[in-house]
Amino acid sequence: MLYYLIALFVIALDQITKWLIVKNMEYGESIEIINNFLYITSHRNRGAAWGILEGQMWFFYVITIIVIVGLVYYLQKMGRQSVLLGVSLGLMLGGAIGNFIDRIVRKEVVDFIHTYIFSYNFPIFNVADSALCIGVGLLIIYMFLEEKLAKERKNG
Repeated sequence: MLYYLIALFVIALDQITKWLIVKNMEYGESIEIINNFLYITSHRNRGAAWGILEGQMWFFYVITIIVIVGLVYYLQKMGRQSVLLGVSLGLMLGGAIGNFIDRIVRKEVVDFIHTYIFSYNFPIFNVADSALCIGVGLLIIYMFLEEKLAKERKNG
């Protein structure tokens, strides 16, 4: 199914970019791409977003397995209902697996996309994190659209 290919693409891109960072940059090294906006910075994270729950690897293993099983279940059950829903679930599946691979293999997640948004030093992230966020955003859009359609059907 197309949505599993999206997940595989995310996983491959995520792991290749992380491998390039680990092999070619020292921890903490930063390369300016766009001054005061975008940098490639070699960073590691042993927690979740923004380093929360650092060192709780078993917690992340359990939660990630539950999330992956849930995403596969919904892809199988509802993936054909909507392209938007399928793409959303595929992106989230790829992102979850990408960071899960890091936690299993490296015992930490490799992050490297470093941005400054209106001078705010945004936490460093990676391709898997991006896929997860975009997938969740698309899921929210899907849910709003479905709610709107349900109201129209009820009223119409």
